[in-house]
Amino acid sequence: MIVGAGVAGLAAAWWLDKAGWRSLVIERAPELRQNGYMLGLSGLGFETVSRMGLIETLEAASYRIDENVYKDSKGRELLRLRYRDFIRDLPYLAIRRNDLVRALAESLPDTAQIRFGETVAGFKDKGTHVDVSLASGETVTADLLIGADGFRSSTRQALFGPDGDCLQPLGYYFSVYDVGAPKDFKTDFVSYTEPGHLAEYYALHGGRLAAMHVWRDDRSGLERVPDKLALLNSISAGSHPQVRALLEQAGSAEDPIVVDSLTMVDLPQWSKGRVLLLGDAAHCLTLVSGQGAGMALASAEMLAQALKESGDLTAALAHHEARLRPIIGRLQVRSRKMAAIFIPQSWFAFRLRNFVMRHMPRAWLGRYFSSAIRSEIELARRGSN
Repeated sequence: MIVGAGVAGLAAAWWLDKAGWRSLVIERAPELRQNGYMLGLSGLGFETVSRMGLIETLEAASYRIDENVYKDSKGRELLRLRYRDFIRDLPYLAIRRNDLVRALAESLPDTAQIRFGETVAGFKDKGTHVDVSLASGETVTADLLIGADGFRSSTRQALFGPDGDCLQPLGYYFSVYDVGAPKDFKTDFVSYTEPGHLAEYYALHGGRLAAMHVWRDDRSGLERVPDKLALLNSISAGSHPQVRALLEQAGSAEDPIVVDSLTMVDLPQWSKGRVLLLGDAAHCLTLVSGQGAGMALASAEMLAQALKESGDLTAALAHHEARLRPIIGRLQVRSRKMAAIFIPQSWFAFRLRNFVMRHMPRAWLGRYFSSAIRSEIELARRGSN
């Protein structure tokens, strides 16, 4: 049984089929997610979807994002970043999270079933199996329970107790939403940035815009604020007029505003008995890393390989974690470093970041990011031997 029909859960169901398992996916929502921020698939994630035969499907839903122009609150251009300067010669896909989820769901084999509008009320590990109680009253007996229910995972809390120190806020929040407005900028991606706040936009198919805000904020619980539009208006009070104008068009029932914190999950172990955490539930990297969805995909493939190669469940889960943990550790270190660069807090740090990014040779940037991605691929291959 898999809790959560997101990237990690659906990828796990797909790959477990290859290892001879049948899967039941439990999803609390009434349907698949309809919106989501843009993500980049490269490195291990790209290799995984290639082996799943999904490249053609994902390419059809992907977006061409070659250049991002950063502007200040007065509309002055600060710098231009070309994504090929970062990725260099590595394969890369820019796709919305909901399009990736849909492609995964549509590719599921007959051995996998999704049950929407259902939640797990509790579970008991019996040693030889797991009894999972559903909110509907049904009890399902499973050989393995996988919690793939996001970084606020209820499965994780039921397995290891209150989150406590495992949640590590980076001191930032993010918000994503869609706006029924046409594109009025010439580049693929435009970002309005100021100390402590970034608002960026890219054009969707059908004459709409996708928006994302990331801002520095030490307050807790902002994801529970009922009026999220008012929150964003207060955060954007000093932003470019275009940011405030687009906010006036946001917040409709068709385009809900999502707000959440940038919080990493750092656990000493990802499984206990016959219960395993996968994806963000186990090791949330936050969107700053740019590798969260890719690692969820790769982790699902690694899990299936470990289960197929080992006749013992405990040994398989231990091998899966030993192979994955060095990669996740490197990415979490990178997330902590990148957060302060991504959204500088002070005017001095803001101007210094812009100056360095504007004048740094693009070859250096490309070498840094490409070598990091290649090292993660090499770590994964080394761990499989």
